Amino acid sequence: MKIEVLTTPGCSNCMVLEKMLDNLGIQYELIDVSENSEYLEKYPIFVAPGLVRDGKLEFTGIPKSEDLKKILG
Repeated sequence: MKIEVLTTPGCSNCMVLEKMLDNLGIQYELIDVSENSEYLEKYPIFVAPGLVRDGKLEFTGIPKSEDLKKILG
């Protein structure tokens, strides 16, 4: 499973999601969409963070912990 977190500079919500993923022991790659605009073309997010699992945008913003666990199995 490949997890990507779509983030923006100084995004406090992004840090919350990163901490949630760290606590679950999930490895992920951070993608700064301000420097990688092709991600915005592929995943039109309006709120950061966005979580992409295996090429599919699963959600934007901060999920509930239970929802995150369901998505990541």
